[in-house]
Amino acid sequence: MSAAIQCRDLRKTYDGKVEAVRGLNLEVLTGECFGLLGPNGAGKTTTIEILEGLLAPTSGEVSILGHSWRDDEREMREWLGISLQETRLSEKLTVRETIELFASFYREPRSSDEVLEQLQLTEKADSWVGKLSGGQRQRLAVATALVCNPKILFLDEPTTGLDPQSRRQLWDIIRAFQRDGGTVMLTTHYMDEAERLCDRLAIVDHGQVIAEGSPADLIERLGGHHVVEFAVSGTSADGKSDGAALQAWKGLPSVESVREDDGMVALNVKQPHLTIPALLDAIHQQGTQLQHLTTRQASLEDVFVRLTGRHLRED
Repeated sequence: MSAAIQCRDLRKTYDGKVEAVRGLNLEVLTGECFGLLGPNGAGKTTTIEILEGLLAPTSGEVSILGHSWRDDEREMREWLGISLQETRLSEKLTVRETIELFASFYREPRSSDEVLEQLQLTEKADSWVGKLSGGQRQRLAVATALVCNPKILFLDEPTTGLDPQSRRQLWDIIRAFQRDGGTVMLTTHYMDEAERLCDRLAIVDHGQVIAEGSPADLIERLGGHHVVEFAVSGTSADGKSDGAALQAWKGLPSVESVREDDGMVALNVKQPHLTIPALLDAIHQQGTQLQHLTTRQASLEDVFVRLTGRHLRED
């Protein structure tokens, strides 16, 4: 498959000293949904804005469908549908007028009625934007990105503010866009969304890619398919175990890694049926009491926390 988006050694420095992006490399293939994940301040939005041609890099190369922003900016604008993290629309226009305004910017836009129906905004077509709910505004923002009939769709946290049903409807719209040959690049704060939608993704921290691959590949690389979470009596006043205790848990059978997370000890393991009996025996020998125990499949959230030391929604 050919590359829809490429960037090489991308860098962005503000005021000559603040490095928002530090030598970032990405390749997004035509027809795939690619996710960009990272903590707040990791450089995601800066990267997206450079790829969209909204921000000039300090150095590095960007290619969109084989073209450069320096040489083919007007033509490239026709290929991109963009839904920004905060899209501010005129509150005194109707929904239909807003979509038709955005359609007028392009040579071959889609029908406004078709986009209204697809985003389930037909009933609100004659309503002022200022009267829409948060979820309806979010759907309208995505509609303005789709009306240009794009080849590549950039979505920055597209489902923020949507109820669960609306989120899934938007997932269906994204998948349909892909089935028609479109390429999607998105950022999201919902790990389940990234796992369900993204063919591949990159985790970014401190302006660099620290991991890249399919969700399943990244979970596999974590070193364990399962997570055993537990809490025992005898932790410190702040709910944390000491370092020696954490090292002791790492010596249990089949344990690949250990971390402390929100007052719980989380073990990444390959064979929980070997780990759990040994864990219970160790707790008994220590003379402590088990206060909580769960086991589950490893998730993308576990990968993210292990790599960055933070949850996606943490500052």
